[in-house]
Amino acid sequence: MTEPDPRPFVREPLALDLLNTWWKEHGRLHDLLDSPSGLRVWLAGHGMADRFAADEESLKAVVHARDALAAAVAGPGGPAVYRQVDDVLAHGRVRLTLTAEGPGQTAEFDDPAWGAAWTAVRDYLDLLATAPDRIRLCAQPDCIRYFLDTSRNGTRRWCSMSLCGNRVKAARHYARARPPGV
Repeated sequence: MTEPDPRPFVREPLALDLLNTWWKEHGRLHDLLDSPSGLRVWLAGHGMADRFAADEESLKAVVHARDALAAAVAGPGGPAVYRQVDDVLAHGRVRLTLTAEGPGQTAEFDDPAWGAAWTAVRDYLDLLATAPDRIRLCAQPDCIRYFLDTSRNGTRRWCSMSLCGNRVKAARHYARARPPGV
């Protein structure tokens, strides 16, 4: 039985959820991927626990992928950032297949320990191909979580209205309601 996910915010696409394995709570930085058991929780949350191992080698690969993704989403990428992402992608490939349902594809890995890491980085490429301008960092100043803005008009600002949105709105209200000079 896998332990519950301790993070306050989940449900993002795989690549962004990998970035969100770092989070702040009460001013303290947490890391879900500080042990193989945390990797097991993350894998289970995405239905991958039966496909990929949660051992030390896999953990190193997934943390490497998270570092590469963090560099890629942080700002304009340069050759060094592209190399970090490409380094993860070099551990796998997509093999096209024909199935009873029609064309298909299968992921293949040079080392099974890189399977989950490769899959997450591949998901990031899919996000870039479909909605690159919708990948956002939460606008709450103390939050470090990423989200995919799925709002109709593309103006979502917070990873979660109930977590970060309410904090920002409450702080604004408090600042307006506070008497001057206090």
